[in-house]
Amino acid sequence: MFPNKYDVIVVGGGHAGSEAAAAAANLGSKTLLVTMNLQNIAQMSCNPAMGGIAKGQIVREIDALGGYSGIVSDSSAIQFKMLNKSKGPAMWSPRVQSDRMRFSETWRLMLENTPNLDFYQEMVSGLIVENDEIVGIRTSLGLEIRSKTVILTNGTFLNGLIHIGDKNFGGGRAGESASTGITKDLIDFGFKAGRMKTGTPPRVDGRSLDFSKMIEQPGDEHPEKFSYSDKTSRLTKQRLCYMSYTSTQVHELLKEGFEKSPMFNGAIKSSGPRYCPSIEEKINRFADKDRHQLFVEPEGWNTVEYYINGFSTSLSEDVQYKALKEVAGFENVKFFRPGYAIEYDYFPPTQLRHTLETKLVSGLYFAGQINGTTGYEEAASQGLMAGINAHLKAKEKGEFILKRNEAYIGVLIDDLITKGTEEPYRMFTSRAEYRTLLRQDNADFRLTPMAHKLGLASDERMKTMEKKQEKSNAFIQFFKDTSVKPEIINPILEVKDSALVKQSDKLFKPFSRPNITMDDMRKIDNVEAFIKENDIDEEVLQQTEIQVKYAGYIEKEKNNADKLTRLEGIRIPENFDYSKLKSLSYEALEKLRAIKPVTVSQASRISGVSPNDISVLLVYMGR
Repeated sequence: MFPNKYDVIVVGGGHAGSEAAAAAANLGSKTLLVTMNLQNIAQMSCNPAMGGIAKGQIVREIDALGGYSGIVSDSSAIQFKMLNKSKGPAMWSPRVQSDRMRFSETWRLMLENTPNLDFYQEMVSGLIVENDEIVGIRTSLGLEIRSKTVILTNGTFLNGLIHIGDKNFGGGRAGESASTGITKDLIDFGFKAGRMKTGTPPRVDGRSLDFSKMIEQPGDEHPEKFSYSDKTSRLTKQRLCYMSYTSTQVHELLKEGFEKSPMFNGAIKSSGPRYCPSIEEKINRFADKDRHQLFVEPEGWNTVEYYINGFSTSLSEDVQYKALKEVAGFENVKFFRPGYAIEYDYFPPTQLRHTLETKLVSGLYFAGQINGTTGYEEAASQGLMAGINAHLKAKEKGEFILKRNEAYIGVLIDDLITKGTEEPYRMFTSRAEYRTLLRQDNADFRLTPMAHKLGLASDERMKTMEKKQEKSNAFIQFFKDTSVKPEIINPILEVKDSALVKQSDKLFKPFSRPNITMDDMRKIDNVEAFIKENDIDEEVLQQTEIQVKYAGYIEKEKNNADKLTRLEGIRIPENFDYSKLKSLSYEALEKLRAIKPVTVSQASRISGVSPNDISVLLVYMGR
């Protein structure tokens, strides 16, 4: 029924599991994806969208590394927006509204067309460990399947408990049963476990809504796309989203259900996502606000189902319905299903290495919500990294780790294993200290060479990236080398109320002014001529403008990153005895023993480890 032994078994078919299985199989490992329902591969359990603030950068990074999320997002997109365009390019974040059914179908078909990948539908109820090393899995039917490595990507299914008002029942997602057995095994192996909570809003029938009472939310006039691959294309048509608001009347009706609310009556004891609170939490936490935004998002090209973003709730279904009817445009609303909260098991990620391999059991990897994260993008990126590293482990090769100055994915994983998390972790641009370097526009420059070396990015993808980089570098050099006379540049500067120049200067100088754009530069004949002669596309135009305008900031961050790299290079022996360092604070001693940092740089980021503690460590190590 199964081969004698797999290289990699992936447990769970969500966003993390799908990326993990694709990466391991594409690298050449004999891979098995085991999930409870093969019809729900890469299901969008919550909002039908990919990307957003910092999350969009992660999707671009996954794509640059040879993952599938960007291609699937483009193939199933119904609307595209580049968020934060009014801010600097380090903050620009792509986001697509997706067709939920097409997203899952595209993922399923891409996985089926991936060589080396087998599928099996059943619940995994246990793990087989011998001498602190994973050797396989056990299913609910009692089957034992052997493997060199195992990746757990269980999402919200581990002992999942769904709450709607004062009712609760086991489940990993609406209409699907919870997964049992794995948590007990892991605790028996010595792992620490915890509980987290997330939630989702009601889904409604669009035929019952009055969109004329809402505010239209169109996509970008000139939509871009996620993937750097030429296998996907930009949208030529888009679906509208809409916005409405709650009111004081809506809030009062919702408050009537607080007595039975699991959020307030003690039924839910676990932490939920701070930055995506339920509507009842918003009303309670922001009592001074008399209204909150609601985004009304279509679930696909043709379906009438709509997702009410901003109305996540675990209140009883009758309270949800009564309150939502008071929102403008929802007077005759019909529910497809009510919102709910779900509690599930997670394992504090300080129990992992940077490869996402567990410290306690060799060959066992965790990715996604099992590590305390929230969001498809965060899960997918962990799945990709776990899939790569499980393959490398199975083939007895080195490890693949991204540093904080190389990718948002590197920031995410380092934050998790170094600081841990006691609430669902969500990525933000503010978490990345080198965000000017980690922009969404340059993910291919940063990561495609690494993916090509691994074997995940094709020669074709590598050549495309190199060609784009050559064009961008040549165009930047053109601005540095080409002079412009005052009589040509001053009319452009005058229109923008920018200081005029008195003598000829290189084009780079006026172009670097914040209020002068590429469109302004294109009014100069030799600039437009260079663009046409060198067949420069929109991606290169954007890349060049960012490199010119932010040259100073980029250089400064590169210098700071170089300093970080020097500390990253000072490795701490695996079984280092911190008790020898008599000058360490007690808190630092406890934290260093528990987390076991690999480098001095990682040690410096541990909460409770002071600069003085790092100095003690450096002195002891002869630095």
